[in-house]
Amino acid sequence: MKQETFINENRPHESAIKHVTGKAYYTDDIPEPPGTLYGAIGWSKKAHAIIKKINLDKVFKSEGVVAVVTSDDIPGRNDVGPVYDGDPIFPKKAEYYGQPLFAVAATTTELARKAVLAAKISYKTLKPITTIKEALKKKSFVLKERVIKKGEALKAIESSVHRLKGNFTTGSQEHFALEGQSAFVIPQEDNDFKVFSKTQHPSETQQIIAKMLNQKSNSITVETRRLGGSFGSTETQSFIFAAICTLLAKKTKRAIKLRVDRDDDIIITGKRHDFYSEYSVGFDELGVITGLKLKLASRCGISPDLSGAINERALLHVDNAYYLENVLVENYLCKTNTASNTAFRGFGANQAMMVIENIIDHIATTLNKDSAEIRRRNFYQKKKKNITHYNMKIEDNVIQEIYDQLIKSSNYKSRQLSIKKFNSENKYIKKGICFTPVKFGISFTTWHLNQAGSLVHIYYNDGSVHVNHGGVEMGNGVHTKIAQLTAHALGINFSKIKVSATTTDKVPNTSASAASSTTDLNGAATLNAISKIKMNLAAYVKRKYKIKNSEGIYENGMVKFKGKTFKFNKLIKEAYLNRVSLSSTGFYTTPKIHFDKKTFKGRPFLYFCYSAAVSEVMIDTLTGENKILRADILHDAGRAINPAIETGQIEGGFVQGAGWLGCEEVVWKTNGQITTHSPSTYKIPAVSDMPEKFNAEIFKKGINIENVINKSKTTGEPPLMNAMSVFFAIKNAIASIGNYTANPKLDAPATPEKILMSIKNLKRKI
Repeated sequence: MKQETFINENRPHESAIKHVTGKAYYTDDIPEPPGTLYGAIGWSKKAHAIIKKINLDKVFKSEGVVAVVTSDDIPGRNDVGPVYDGDPIFPKKAEYYGQPLFAVAATTTELARKAVLAAKISYKTLKPITTIKEALKKKSFVLKERVIKKGEALKAIESSVHRLKGNFTTGSQEHFALEGQSAFVIPQEDNDFKVFSKTQHPSETQQIIAKMLNQKSNSITVETRRLGGSFGSTETQSFIFAAICTLLAKKTKRAIKLRVDRDDDIIITGKRHDFYSEYSVGFDELGVITGLKLKLASRCGISPDLSGAINERALLHVDNAYYLENVLVENYLCKTNTASNTAFRGFGANQAMMVIENIIDHIATTLNKDSAEIRRRNFYQKKKKNITHYNMKIEDNVIQEIYDQLIKSSNYKSRQLSIKKFNSENKYIKKGICFTPVKFGISFTTWHLNQAGSLVHIYYNDGSVHVNHGGVEMGNGVHTKIAQLTAHALGINFSKIKVSATTTDKVPNTSASAASSTTDLNGAATLNAISKIKMNLAAYVKRKYKIKNSEGIYENGMVKFKGKTFKFNKLIKEAYLNRVSLSSTGFYTTPKIHFDKKTFKGRPFLYFCYSAAVSEVMIDTLTGENKILRADILHDAGRAINPAIETGQIEGGFVQGAGWLGCEEVVWKTNGQITTHSPSTYKIPAVSDMPEKFNAEIFKKGINIENVINKSKTTGEPPLMNAMSVFFAIKNAIASIGNYTANPKLDAPATPEKILMSIKNLKRKI
């Protein structure tokens, strides 16, 4: 009989049918008890101002209004900052356009939203800081700047055969998940609260609310069944909505649902950090970098939020896949009067990768060489040039193998020749092609977050299994993959496994579902719980049947010990009748990692993910419009638990990255008002923006050399960086206008306007 493993196989997402039939419950779908009220938030119309007076008389008198809450109603901490203070729930001074000032509860959502508009607020307007360059000039920072150093960068640059200088900007990005920000809170007895929140971090939501109410954490239970996407938007930015919703529930003693309007969602919440960089680089006649000096500055908004960790990850990824012998980086975390920017898929790494890729591209153009070849020459190597600038030895490097395979499978070289021929024959339509690699470190860079818990029950009546773990299902397939791991570990059918909602009263003190570590951490914790139950069963069998030195083999619904075989269900029932525990908690901590943040040395990552992409684009030099003609991706997912889910992540990440670097542009006025606050003013990729030919493949030789579940590798964040190839293919198409002899100046995102400006500036050079 063929063994059913339920891993390394394509299986549908556990909620797929519910998703497409509309039966999947999200926070806003949870049935509401009689008497439920609905919330809305009143926010600042000034980006920087002293609030002289808030007159809410007309708000109180508005139709359907039951209660209004302000800072005076907060009994405890008036702040939702996850690491540092700086994100007040209701401030005394307005620091960004869209900052919440008060909230109301009314009998309908429509009446609540209408009521907040009746507020009369008097401001004393102050001049806002809205750009990175303004913040740098005024030395406005949320945290102290830092400098990292390896070797003698300045000396190496000075003595290099070739030297270049330049600057580069990557833009912000709105998360734009299908499900907007929402919360639903039901008061319980003893002044407890049951909180349903769209959040990646239920445990931190619990702590934030407990501190706000000045109550014990055990009085707050937070539950999250699934998210309709997040991408980092609910790692910290969901806290204020859950807190305000709970505050309204406390005041009214009634259930409150807070469903945030899409415009309000975009206006109130932070986004991806935009980065500004200046670089000075030295290199030899082959294009190999000999010395690099960087200035990295990011827009953080009004508070640190997660900016410290995001900028740290940027510093850890300024190398991407390249060995840097001499490097000096200055990092500035700029405070601006805009919403506090936050986690977004890639978490700062992709912004830094774009900087080094732009430098490599600049070197290639200067030497009139193929950029793919210059990239290959700078790769980390196997036995030498394999120590990072933070002193971690790279032991799992497969970037050269991925390069060789992808260059061949994508027909890169022959297509490159065809494209040059096409460009020579076409005046207004130009094509470009580019190869870019990815090396992305996996682990939280904050050491204590690398832990996870799980709770597993096996029911004696039918042998079915219930799993609860600390990870959040947000389209990442974590529940599906953990169900597969559970079925495999117990040797039973996938249909017998149920993974339930993430909730703080079952698994406490969980880390955020972030850092591309959710399945690694929580899957390992679940297997740890299962191993404990297996130990209980083995001890019983050894005692009862006098079997020695056998832990049991679980497969195809059977459990085999030396000299004794059981049907799984019968063994479970027999164990129960003999008072054997069939339930256990599990726990896991990531091994090997250590990192001294002061010296910026150590091993912050357990392993690296490797990937690469070749993209071909076409631009219209008269309109600036562009189209992705073809994308070829090769991604190392190790031994993938579910290749179908991983392929979906690879494809989805690429398209989201192409949006960030192509069409998605966040714009603020000089007074701090955000103008791209709706689907009509902010363009996300559509189906028509996907590559006409899309080849996404998992690297078949991939395996994780570390002791990670199933020897798999994550596909959470790394695939997004493959879209770098799109941006530099656009730049390559522009360069063709000058016969590839001059380096086009192009900042991200490469919108039609920026493409036209780049073309205009290039023509001035030639």
